[in-house]
Amino acid sequence: MKTLYLECNMGAAGDMLMGALYELLEDKAGFLNTMNRLIPGVAVEARAAVTCGIRGTHMAVTVHGEEEHSHDAALGAAGPAVHEHSHTPVHETAHDEAHHGHHDHAETHDHDHAHEHGHPHDHAHDHEHDHGHHHHHHSGPADIDAILNGLDVPEQVRADAKAVYARIADAEAKAHGVPVEQIHFHEVGALDAVADVTGVCLALHLLQPERIVVSPIHVGSGQVRCAHGVMPVPAPATASLLAGIPSYSGDIRGELCTPTGAALLAHFGQSFGPQPMMTVHQVGSGCGTKEFPAANCVRAFWGETEEVSREVVSELCCHIDDMTAEALAFAAERLMEAGALDVSTSPIVMKKGRAAAALTVLCRPEDETRIAETVLRETSTLGVRVHPCARYTLTPSARQVETPYGKVAIKCGDGFGIHREKPEYRDVADAARKAGVSFQQVWEAALSAAKED
Repeated sequence: MKTLYLECNMGAAGDMLMGALYELLEDKAGFLNTMNRLIPGVAVEARAAVTCGIRGTHMAVTVHGEEEHSHDAALGAAGPAVHEHSHTPVHETAHDEAHHGHHDHAETHDHDHAHEHGHPHDHAHDHEHDHGHHHHHHSGPADIDAILNGLDVPEQVRADAKAVYARIADAEAKAHGVPVEQIHFHEVGALDAVADVTGVCLALHLLQPERIVVSPIHVGSGQVRCAHGVMPVPAPATASLLAGIPSYSGDIRGELCTPTGAALLAHFGQSFGPQPMMTVHQVGSGCGTKEFPAANCVRAFWGETEEVSREVVSELCCHIDDMTAEALAFAAERLMEAGALDVSTSPIVMKKGRAAAALTVLCRPEDETRIAETVLRETSTLGVRVHPCARYTLTPSARQVETPYGKVAIKCGDGFGIHREKPEYRDVADAARKAGVSFQQVWEAALSAAKED
């Protein structure tokens, strides 16, 4: 199974994630060509970087020729626009700009902390950002949607980018206690962040991982100054985005995980924890520009995992000596309809030499009570024994093959170096009836087609 493991020992930001994924792509030039034609005036460049001896890539995004180091998502709410810095998180801006509909670019960025919000770890911004852009407007979620709708990217990339932005806007709205519609994205920073988010979504679309695992996320420590005052790390929006995801603080001062990074990881991460056992083929490193005692990068491990499926199940058992075979068969059908994972009966001999049947039902633990009630209702037993247990399974999948008798589904099972497949009974039976041939003829035709396929 194609697996991507994202190591976030120094948090994550949009450009760091894009840099790590960029290194895994086969057609790097094609990726950059696509990114550089998406938004007029916005350019993306892959720059070689080194952090603590680790070679990697820093993805530099320039807007009208200038690299906006300090902007990742540039978020704000119902008042001053908030700048997200890629790991030197200071969100402090002029307090009246939202009321005037423009930005005089004289924001004060107090960089006492380690990481810039969006373009991670570029700590060279103890200045006023007076770049000559004196009238930057602010965009709301609807404006960002309009930008994304105009991008010439596959629909899945656009849908993912919109979903990531929706997460960010919801988190910021909750953090500031305002409706989502009142969230503002600074104009230049918004373009920079759109490039970061779209780049990550596009890279993942090109890689097509079957499984994405994310490490516990280092969020940093200390405090961050923003337009609303001094906030603890992680900032409220980041903390909201990381709800339910393993994260931790550490000795490094500053905001290591940005809202954009958190939203991307929350959207794409399928599971969170240590690196799974995998055969690694490539490692990509996306670097920030700030120097720390630890390597300032996100690493992406690309390889193969064997899907080992072990799950906890409940086993329900009872012995029945006063039901007909037909009645037991009907009860088994009702149990499967109720959500049982498996139902089986086997002949046994009870006391006094009575012939009977042992009914065994497997179900998920959360369904145990409901399935037990179904056993009591549909059979004549007076009690049900329950055993918690675990089972190993092959990972199931299915595909269709063409036979002379029509399409037949092939059920597959993979894992532990094993591959098994067989035709779906119901499809074979239906095809045999329609064609007026034997079940075995259709079965063998389906197996032959599957082998050729």
